Amino acid sequence: MAVDDTSTRTDATAQRVLGSPALRREGRAKVTGTARYAAEHTPPHCAYGWPVAAAVPRGSVTGIDDGEALALPGALAVLTHDNAPRLGEPDDPTLHLLQSPRVPHRGWYVALAVGETLETAREMARALRVSYAEEPHDSLVSADHPELYHPEQANGGYPGDRETGDFDAEYAAAPHRFDLTYTLSPLHNHPMEPHAATAVWEGGHLIAYDSSQGATLVGQTLAALFGLDPKQVTVVAEHVGGGFGSKGTPRAQVVLAAMGARHTGRAVKVVLPRRELCSVVGHRAPTIQRLRIGAREDGTLAALGHEAITHTSTVTEFVEQSAVPSRVMYGADGIRTGHQVVALDVPTPSWMRAPGDASGMLALECAMDEVATELGIDPVELRLRNIPDREPDSGKPFSSHHLADCLREGARRFGWERRDPRPATRRDGDLLLGMGVAASTYPVLVAPSTASVQALGDGSDPSYHVRVNATDIGTGARTVLAQIAAEELGVPLDAVRIDVGSSDLPTAPLAGGSSGTASWGWAVHKACRELRESGGSIVTVDTTSDVQSQDEYARHAFGAVFAEVAVDAVTGEVRTRRLLGVFAAGRILNARTARSQFIGGMTMGLGMALTEHSSLDPALGGFVEKDLAGYHVPAHADVPDIDAHWIEEHDPHLNPVGGKGIGEIGIVGTPAAIANAVHHATGRRYRELPLTPDRVGVLLVE
Repeated sequence: MAVDDTSTRTDATAQRVLGSPALRREGRAKVTGTARYAAEHTPPHCAYGWPVAAAVPRGSVTGIDDGEALALPGALAVLTHDNAPRLGEPDDPTLHLLQSPRVPHRGWYVALAVGETLETAREMARALRVSYAEEPHDSLVSADHPELYHPEQANGGYPGDRETGDFDAEYAAAPHRFDLTYTLSPLHNHPMEPHAATAVWEGGHLIAYDSSQGATLVGQTLAALFGLDPKQVTVVAEHVGGGFGSKGTPRAQVVLAAMGARHTGRAVKVVLPRRELCSVVGHRAPTIQRLRIGAREDGTLAALGHEAITHTSTVTEFVEQSAVPSRVMYGADGIRTGHQVVALDVPTPSWMRAPGDASGMLALECAMDEVATELGIDPVELRLRNIPDREPDSGKPFSSHHLADCLREGARRFGWERRDPRPATRRDGDLLLGMGVAASTYPVLVAPSTASVQALGDGSDPSYHVRVNATDIGTGARTVLAQIAAEELGVPLDAVRIDVGSSDLPTAPLAGGSSGTASWGWAVHKACRELRESGGSIVTVDTTSDVQSQDEYARHAFGAVFAEVAVDAVTGEVRTRRLLGVFAAGRILNARTARSQFIGGMTMGLGMALTEHSSLDPALGGFVEKDLAGYHVPAHADVPDIDAHWIEEHDPHLNPVGGKGIGEIGIVGTPAAIANAVHHATGRRYRELPLTPDRVGVLLVE
């Protein structure tokens, strides 16, 4: 359905507000240190908790000797499965902590030491003596693993397997057939702010300050775990230092803090050690992706097959939806997409920076580059020839689709016409130079939300107070939501006060899936419009019925990323010289924060391509890289020239503000663009990321 936006304000003041590069409202508080994060809330008589991680990859705890730990000065308690508060069964089994002696993977928490100081709690944890009955374990996925199975669903509720047309027949008949496999190692979120929580019980009411992407969900989860009415729980997540998916669901720190606080009768603070994050806050699971493409002489696709193999844990199933993007991007007469997964003795995978799309589009866009090279067709032109009229999987019309504009505008800005199509032809001394391109996509996700707005002041000097439990994880959500309110109310931006980040505010969905602004903004817009039209003093709205009525169109953001790289022919080191992204993401609501989001996403994609990886030790069953010294993320020097632009896109089928999510679309195409540029520079095709010097250098000398 088309959204009715006839009531949107169009006066000059409003038009100067939404879309303008307004400064972040919380910027000064952050740079001056007055913004308080979860670990910086310290109630009176606050104690400290330090978790104890299992040292075996599978088995059971047979005993815990806490005598030495409890003898330390300032020791308060040691919680184990024998004495910890009993919890209700959670929807997420990874939160059922200290309830049984079972150890499903290395790093699973088996105890919590609580002391008067952080140092005491840490020493208590070290002094604990834990014994185990260890069992055989399996932690490595492979394409021929005997326990692989086809899941009914992948992450996001997508069907595990889908087919349109007759893939086998179309592939067999195609004059050009490609059968390609791409491998991606596990990847981890490493936000600068660690996962932290401070909890205190006040007369049966639980208050938790948590580092989370969604205080509403955390509050609901804690209520279920501790047998409380949701009104008996307040979760505050006013400032969050990034999460990238790892803080999208409640994590161990808030449950452990609440358990410690209930057991001791004190406020308890828990900050998860960075070396343990790889085991307890999720990761992007490794993938083995097979692409089978049947192409005609002109490069149009007759068949597209995308099969993704990955792992999950024995605790709960999470399947990265890597094959799903191939149901969206390109038209073909026969399309088959599917997933296989095996449950291993590993930590549970979870959301990480454009889950599914980042990993799936890496394989698809590298495969498209291989098709273009083999057929002698320009990679931009090949993509233009295969843009579908409708979403291939559902058959629905697109609400808007400007990938072609992104490709053409990006090519123009990047100077693509100067690219010599022949690989390995440009050189600067020992440096091999190349250019690559990849398309990107990300679904438009919107969830129901509530919000309230109250009119303050008098008619001559009006001001407004907006309340919504949005979470600002560094994206500038406060600022953009205030801009939406100011535009609809027809007032200057400084006339709007906004409160976010507490479960006591009107219920709102989490900040994830690039859905936050679209979801919260719809509710804020609706509340402000109803207040303006009614002339009342306060309005609270719910967008559930509005969101649920949208099902006629396929809604996606699109983009194109162009990369230029230099590859050292001696060392194999890859340096990115230029990155350009051009995106079509609906109405851009704040030019300053949008550009920051696009560039941030592209930088994450660069890390995925060149530096980031985790590896599982098959003998120990745990991840090897445990900190930022071993898990390398890009620094400023790694991206000397990066830029982002966007297409002016009007989409009447989205929401009243017309915006699509922009937090993750910048990530999606970047790894493939860099990988394709490396092939163009070297003439060698690399099908495993990251492109570290050891991998690149080996092929260069062959």
